Amino acid sequence: MPTLPRTSTSEMEVTSIRLERELKNQLKRLAGGQGYQVMVRNILWNYVQQKSGQYRSPLVLDDIRSSVDAIARKEERCAITGDVIRPNEPMLLGLTAHGDLVPLSMECLAR
Repeated sequence: MPTLPRTSTSEMEVTSIRLERELKNQLKRLAGGQGYQVMVRNILWNYVQQKSGQYRSPLVLDDIRSSVDAIARKEERCAITGDVIRPNEPMLLGLTAHGDLVPLSMECLAR
C-alpha cells in the first residue's frame, strides 16, 4: 500500500477507536515495520479518495496476469484508470500478481 504524504503528528487530532484484539494484531502483522497506525490512516485516506472519485491506484497494466469477462453488478472503478464502470456494463476482472481480483474497464487494456 503506498504511503501518502506525511503530516506532522502535531497537526493531527487524537482520535480513539476501539478495535478487537485480533484485528489489531492482524493490522500490526500486515504493517510489518511501518506501524499499524500509519497503515490505518493510509487505508482511511484511500477509502475517502476512492469514494470521492479522486483515488488513483498504484496498479499498472503489467500487474495484471490475466482477465475474464464480467458484468458490473454495482458501480465500480477501474483499478488501473479510475474510470467509472456503471451497473450492468461489461467489464473485466483482472487477476493481479498478488492474487487479487480487481475491476477493469473494457478500455483500459486497449490503452
